[in-house]
Amino acid sequence: MSLVLAQSVVNAVEAAGGRAGGVYLRSLTPGLLKLAVLAGLPGPLFRPWWRMHVNRPFPVAEAFRSGQAVHLADAEEAMRRFPQLMAGLPFPFGSLYVPVFSGGRPVGVLVVLRAATPGEPVGTTDRRRLQSIAAGLGAALDGLEATGTPVQWEEEPLPVQLPAGSSPPVRIGRFDWDLDTGAVGADDELCAILGTGRAEFPGTIDALAARLAPEDVYGLWALARQAADSGGPVVRRMRLRGPDGRSHLLEVSGRRESGAGPGSPTHLTGFLVDLGIGPVVAEAADRLPRGIFSLDRFARMTYLNGLAEEILGRPRSELIGQVLWEALPWFANPAYEDHYRAAMLSDTPVHFLARRTPGPWLSLSLYPGHDGLTVVLTPTEQPAYAPESVASPGLGLGSPADRSAALYRPVALAIALTEAVTARQVSAVVTEELLPAFGGRQLAIYLLKEGHLFLEWETGFPHGFLNRFDGVALDARIPGVDTLTTGRPIFFESMERLAAAYPGIPMDTDTGARAFLPLIASGRHVGSCILGFDQPRGFSPEERTVLTALAGLIAQALERAQRYDFEAALARGLQDVLLPHRLPVVERIGTEGRYLAGTQGMDVGGDWYDVIQTGRKVALVIGDVQGHGVAAAATMGQLRSAVRAFALSGHDPQEVMTGTNRLLIDLDSGQFASCCYIVIDPATGTTRAVRAGHPQPVLRRPDGTAEVMDLPGGIVLGIDAEASYPVTELHLAPGEMLALYTDGMVEESGTDIDVGVERLRSTIAAFGPAALAETADHVIGRARQAADRPDDIALLLAARQPWAAGEP
Repeated sequence: MSLVLAQSVVNAVEAAGGRAGGVYLRSLTPGLLKLAVLAGLPGPLFRPWWRMHVNRPFPVAEAFRSGQAVHLADAEEAMRRFPQLMAGLPFPFGSLYVPVFSGGRPVGVLVVLRAATPGEPVGTTDRRRLQSIAAGLGAALDGLEATGTPVQWEEEPLPVQLPAGSSPPVRIGRFDWDLDTGAVGADDELCAILGTGRAEFPGTIDALAARLAPEDVYGLWALARQAADSGGPVVRRMRLRGPDGRSHLLEVSGRRESGAGPGSPTHLTGFLVDLGIGPVVAEAADRLPRGIFSLDRFARMTYLNGLAEEILGRPRSELIGQVLWEALPWFANPAYEDHYRAAMLSDTPVHFLARRTPGPWLSLSLYPGHDGLTVVLTPTEQPAYAPESVASPGLGLGSPADRSAALYRPVALAIALTEAVTARQVSAVVTEELLPAFGGRQLAIYLLKEGHLFLEWETGFPHGFLNRFDGVALDARIPGVDTLTTGRPIFFESMERLAAAYPGIPMDTDTGARAFLPLIASGRHVGSCILGFDQPRGFSPEERTVLTALAGLIAQALERAQRYDFEAALARGLQDVLLPHRLPVVERIGTEGRYLAGTQGMDVGGDWYDVIQTGRKVALVIGDVQGHGVAAAATMGQLRSAVRAFALSGHDPQEVMTGTNRLLIDLDSGQFASCCYIVIDPATGTTRAVRAGHPQPVLRRPDGTAEVMDLPGGIVLGIDAEASYPVTELHLAPGEMLALYTDGMVEESGTDIDVGVERLRSTIAAFGPAALAETADHVIGRARQAADRPDDIALLLAARQPWAAGEP
């Protein structure tokens, strides 16, 4: 199977004019593709792409899932459709992905990487060629599977060297010159090197001498005279110009025939060697005042000039044939990996600074070609900034030059965006991360709603300037609309350029550059983003690439935030409906409830409280469903209704809890909940309590002292249908108060929950006897002082009122 895969990849790369390619196959892990063959690229440098899950937003996964080929002509198109791909490989290259079918189902994806063709879509011919090769590969895999060979891959990628680009072949021609007659005979190879047929070869030495430099012509005649006069052999090397202008090595040797005396025939024999341009380049490179070495497509060193040996501190005999970062480990610094990848994938030179360890700083330039890279390196002074900061977190970005290197690593923004929940948080992250990285001063984000763009966020613009653009329709001719409708980023080096492109558009007082970026997530239009700069400036290809890729990440974060806003609004609505707006008035039992949302994540959770009149008695309920959002709020509503139904039907506390537990299990929501249920007889103070994994209530006595109760309990609801929940009977004296609460009140990161419970007890005790409303406000106010509340808080207070004087 390996041979079939390798040949298909080589054919695909050659058919599409690619630089590299590969093929992914299914693995034993469901939904996971593995790279089976990688041709034309060093495997370790692309290790992050060896595995690909079919659900990831990458073109390989898209081609496998959809069964349709994906053709990306250039980086701009790739960034619009697959921003995650370009965030990891932000280089100008084109790529093609064709699914491979075996037995009528997709089993892999054929991939070709090639030079970008900006503005030119992938041609029909290339598409058909790749489709044909993929079909042939699928048929071959069908045959293998029929013989019992599974079409799966579990090993590391098989490295394949692509055929070298065309270059002049090595050729050797021979001629014989009879000095007595002047006749010259040549073989077919020499005639071919000179660009003539054997029949057309003049047969004279003048035909060869005409292609020599003048000084070599005189040397040739001197050699002939020396051979005629001497009995010993004579040899001379010179250069002969070929029909294409290239110089070829001409080696001429002569001697009188053995055993012959003076006057005997003398012949000169010559060999004309065509080694392509290799010897000439090597000699020229050795004379240059900078180090030069070359790498093949697998990063193996194939040539070094003399100065490169000196700079690298190693002889070429130890380096030729070795992988660069294995022979010279200091080249394996992760800070340089993106530069290698950029050179391997693109047609453009890459320049960066590196440091030999130990040794001087070096300026490196990588020049890509079909068969590998040419590397030029020169010693340089230690820079004023530290490029290691790109690879060493915490060192800062240093100078603008170092910030430019960091453009290739938009990881900080991507990570921050994953933590942003609301559209405002996303906009704040972009302000904090994106503007400093590019030296921008202004930012505006517009979101698309019902066919109009509405301003969501702005910073740095004159007050009120952007109001005129708020709510514009998609038929308005302004750059913020055009960038979204066309899907293409628009860059203006100055406001003059912007004014020339959009005559009559309102301008602010700045004269700097502007970048308009489309916010498109998975083909869905989200909005547009505007970056403003104080001064006119250009945008390098790398900056345009990274900005467009980051716009895709911002769009996805904003789309996620919009879904969150919708879900949060729905959950808040559910909670507003389900939590009691007013607690019932019960004779001799006073109650107060409070709710406080957490400061992290969703605004609402599954906490609830309730007060239920059951005949002459009153039931206190407090509970907490795990998690946040719509699901938690919906489950909370169902449990609240269940507890109410069981309580109003006259069930005792244990039956209420076991019935609610079974209901939650039957709902199969995958959630669990804690709960505390207490029934009080207001007339006698007789109290029955049951707990399911909920924090212990706090009891405050009439003298103001408070204690944490010790009620036996069972496990949380929703875990075990056979769980039992013991009931505790106690007496609530007149003037005593019960405080029921959810764990958000007492939990704190890094602190034992018992510490939080004791803090609540001391807060209630310190406040002393007071009206329930005042006590509830005081307790919830203390909780509100915590800036970081990961969970919601529900609080329910209930007190038995003292008997009035004269009452029986």
